[in-house]
Amino acid sequence: MLAPPPEIVFINVSSVDQEHQQRLIELLTAATEGSVDKAPGFLGAFLHRSLDSMKVTMYARWASLEQHLAMQDPGPLPILEEALSFAPFEQAG
Repeated sequence: MLAPPPEIVFINVSSVDQEHQQRLIELLTAATEGSVDKAPGFLGAFLHRSLDSMKVTMYARWASLEQHLAMQDPGPLPILEEALSFAPFEQAG
């Protein structure tokens, strides 16, 4: 039996003021759809909002770290820069 290929998961937790939580969800969705989701090795992403509206967690799966690092599409950068302007995040992989 073959072992499944290695994959990597990134978990980003963003702190956000309550009034900006929905905007952050919209920006992260826009950065993923139509760009990141087309990158070789991208397996999927899920967004979770906290009940207190002060955090957003993004869980993204990649087939390998190398494929994640090789993603060259600059399209999502302005969107992510806007998100980071009001919602810093902590990344764990």
